[in-house]
Amino acid sequence: MPTTISSARKPIASSILLWMRTHQPRQQGMDYWKGPHSQIISATPGMEEYRQIHLAESNPGLWPAVSGVETVILAGRRIDGVAEVTFASLLSPLRGRKQTKLAYRDEVNVFRRTLLYAGPPYSSRWHDVAAPGQKAGARSLIYLRRRDGIKTGVFRRFLTDGLLPVLVKTGALRELRTQVFLPWIERLWDTPEVAHDNPTDQRFHASVILGFTGPDEQRAFFGSGEIATLAARLPEFVSAVHAYEVTEALTYVKDGRVLPHYQT
Repeated sequence: MPTTISSARKPIASSILLWMRTHQPRQQGMDYWKGPHSQIISATPGMEEYRQIHLAESNPGLWPAVSGVETVILAGRRIDGVAEVTFASLLSPLRGRKQTKLAYRDEVNVFRRTLLYAGPPYSSRWHDVAAPGQKAGARSLIYLRRRDGIKTGVFRRFLTDGLLPVLVKTGALRELRTQVFLPWIERLWDTPEVAHDNPTDQRFHASVILGFTGPDEQRAFFGSGEIATLAARLPEFVSAVHAYEVTEALTYVKDGRVLPHYQT
């Protein structure tokens, strides 16, 4: 299996981590996000893609234990879902300011906490790992926290030269997207009456989305020898690896076009 693959670099992308409000059943909030709230976001001009990543309610962490690395996801910071927005150009976010105001006002109806992570221009990559016609039937979303003292450039080289080739070498992937983040700034997404608390020691610096043929392949991946070999290298660069099980990945805007119904 080759460890080098082609990839498309996206002009600008952001991920908004979401926690549902607790005054109502969690699924009620997830359904509102999937329905009425998605319509507000989908109408935003300038997007290449808008996708919702719904995460399993029980998500202790899929990554095998690694000495010195936090792999268990604590319940208090466990994410319910992520809104992925990929813009068509560097100037596209400016076109959506009117619609963003509507999203701001609606967030309080469904979310108790939201955190926006954005990457530098062209730092979001969609890697070609699937053959024509192959689709992901199971996914996991991984967040990585850079270890204190490791410089940003060193961390990013580890992702591209250390982590990525190992993931590809497994031969199990049907989807692979990577993104590195700029330092988190609250004012980039400070919606009213919604929490944005994000302590320094809880912040993330990169994300990876993995797609598999199905749940069996996903389980085999995390138990594979290739992933085990990473255990020796991770502690040098990473202090936390939070691997979430994805229940749904719903695309509402694709190739710049609002879809009549979301695609899975």
